[in-house]
Amino acid sequence: MGKGKLAKFADMDSYENVFQYPFSVMEMRPFTMQGHWREEYFKNDNPIVLELGCGKGEYTVELARLYPQVNFIGVDIKGARMWTGATQALKEDLHNVAFLRTNIEIIDHFFAQDEVQEIWLTFSDPQMKNPRKRLTSSFFLERYRHFLTDGGTIHLKTDSNFLFTYTTYLVEKNKLPLLFRTEDLYHADGLDGETEKILSIQTYYESMWLERGLNIRYMKYQLPRDGQLVEPDVEIPLDEYRSYKRDKRSSKETAK
Repeated sequence: MGKGKLAKFADMDSYENVFQYPFSVMEMRPFTMQGHWREEYFKNDNPIVLELGCGKGEYTVELARLYPQVNFIGVDIKGARMWTGATQALKEDLHNVAFLRTNIEIIDHFFAQDEVQEIWLTFSDPQMKNPRKRLTSSFFLERYRHFLTDGGTIHLKTDSNFLFTYTTYLVEKNKLPLLFRTEDLYHADGLDGETEKILSIQTYYESMWLERGLNIRYMKYQLPRDGQLVEPDVEIPLDEYRSYKRDKRSSKETAK
């Protein structure tokens, strides 16, 4: 029988690669490492890449294995899931991995300007009912601008046609530089060897979705620091299926 949630939380309290700062404790225990991740934790000057909504941390750990000269930080509020990746990173002695348990709504409290070079969004909840909760929305992009380098890269890998379509419209509306886009990642042309290596990483649930015949969609684009960001005013068909533990939460056929 696997460990329960309380046991996992107890483990992570002692993990040197986990920092637990949910919104509820920020006022009582301010985060002091903002702007100092490299010197205080990683002990190097290598680039920093975030995975926001990292779940079990599988993608974060696999990226760290592939790129030992890059620092990776997985961010999520679900600590019991994060325990899996954090434990694996410790067992493998991966010093270029850290995990931050917090609410992504306050992610800009943990990193300083130009401290992060790239962001990965892997199978984020599409949040079809609430645009402000979508991790590719202008609400979140404005927060990313506080710490992402000017023109830093955002990667979106998703099983959700809704989130992919919404993000496509947002990128077009704001004229964000689009570097690559495909609606069927594993049958896409034009991938270079390095991109294929990165995108071949599969999480547990991604493998399940592929077995169900669902397309995996991927895009990467740059986020300039300047310019007003606006939301696309477009009706988008809701996903026709329910992804793992996700509900449409709406009787409508479309949403903005």
